[in-house]
Amino acid sequence: MSRDAETQLINDIDRSALVMTAYIPSITLPGQIFSQPAASILLPILAGTSIGFYVRPKETQRTYLAIKQPPYRPPPQVFGPVWTVLYGLMGFSAYRAWTTGMASFNPQTVELTKQGATLYTIQLVLNLIWMPLFFKYKRPVEATVDIAALTGVVGYLIYVWGRIDTISGWALAPYLGWLSFATYLSAGVGYLNNWDIADKERPISEKSEDTKYVDETLDKKSS
Repeated sequence: MSRDAETQLINDIDRSALVMTAYIPSITLPGQIFSQPAASILLPILAGTSIGFYVRPKETQRTYLAIKQPPYRPPPQVFGPVWTVLYGLMGFSAYRAWTTGMASFNPQTVELTKQGATLYTIQLVLNLIWMPLFFKYKRPVEATVDIAALTGVVGYLIYVWGRIDTISGWALAPYLGWLSFATYLSAGVGYLNNWDIADKERPISEKSEDTKYVDETLDKKSS
């Protein structure tokens, strides 16, 4: 393929991306957040942490240990650190993409950057409502649909912002990988529990003072 043909193909792909999504200011986080690295990184971390406390960690632990789980499910202690890192990478990606794209002299790149910001806001909302759907309201069907949609939006966001800044796209790659695994877990839990996890909680056993997690020995004894 000649250089001119390759350039034309890239331009056609970019135009397709512009058509497939739109910048909607009313549902998009303000640009001031994306342009400040601290605000961009801390926002998803603080939002995710707030949702975790809203759902109540101990109740989440009880439900997690009471439901039937698919193979390779991680221990509950893993989720907090993993999500903190992923939220940080998410915010870093947003900062990189926004500052790089908005500094461009190409109007198409600027528009693509703004549209990516709308996608980013949508995926953040989808991310934050999953935990209440699953653990507070115990709606595995809706939670699985939510996380499947979230995975698709993030995959497309990687493409959009990856066109603007390669590092921004790669920074979201671990997030996409984890979401794919989380979708498997959500669907697996729903299937194994007949899509009904209402009133499923495991009481906290005696545990040492230096841990905030439910003792999983009950799970081993009952298996």
